[in-house]
Amino acid sequence: MAGSRHPQDTETKPDRGARLSLQGVSRCFNGPAVLDGLDLEIASGEFLALLGPSGCGKSTLLRLIAGLDQPDAGTIERDDPEAALAYVFQDASLMPWRSVLGNVALPLELGGTSRGERDARVAALLDTVGLTDAAHRFPGELSGGMRMRVSLARALVTQPALLLLDEPFAALDEFTRQYLDEHLQQLWLERGMTVVFVTHSISEAVFLADRVIVMSPADGRLVRDFRVDLPRPRLAATRTGIDFTRQVQMLADTLREHSLHA
Repeated sequence: MAGSRHPQDTETKPDRGARLSLQGVSRCFNGPAVLDGLDLEIASGEFLALLGPSGCGKSTLLRLIAGLDQPDAGTIERDDPEAALAYVFQDASLMPWRSVLGNVALPLELGGTSRGERDARVAALLDTVGLTDAAHRFPGELSGGMRMRVSLARALVTQPALLLLDEPFAALDEFTRQYLDEHLQQLWLERGMTVVFVTHSISEAVFLADRVIVMSPADGRLVRDFRVDLPRPRLAATRTGIDFTRQVQMLADTLREHSLHA
């Protein structure tokens, strides 16, 4: 079983994230429960991955946390309901008629942020995600990986305390996906927000997360709460290490066991 957090995890990362408490959360859609009496605590600044096969309720849970849907039973509480929240979808969902700069600036425009502050924050984020040179290009001119970086920048421009991501890199090739995993980790280490990341990739979950919550494929329950025991920052070489491989296998065994009994 994975053990305690490494010192590298807490010595340099700021703590600016939201705390969440989910108690007895259930959600049904004209049939068996998608989520059934779910309890979950998420610490401030934690990187939590929700792992499981398609249809197990991962995206439903994320939408409930975001307030895009309401539970049939139970409560979802944040320590500061007014703190900024950002949501990144699997599709980059960019406005094709707006430039990269315009897409990233949109949440600040809608929120009434002054032009000077807006320009400064957008410029800083484009530099952070390596898109300064693409600021005046349009989404149709970008690769899939670049579009997802724009989507990330747009989410982060509001300086959220909680960042929710629903399989954002699933449609990308493996090389681009691993690059963006590393980039997302670095952004999280620098900014300290709480992250809830939905994935069906075991290796991605182990690479990114402090904790991996394994969801049952059949009955809307959480079947394992697994703390990842790897130092940070996690690098490309981490993926070939014995500890990484061992923890990926442990989670694979858990998923296999519950799939067989579903």
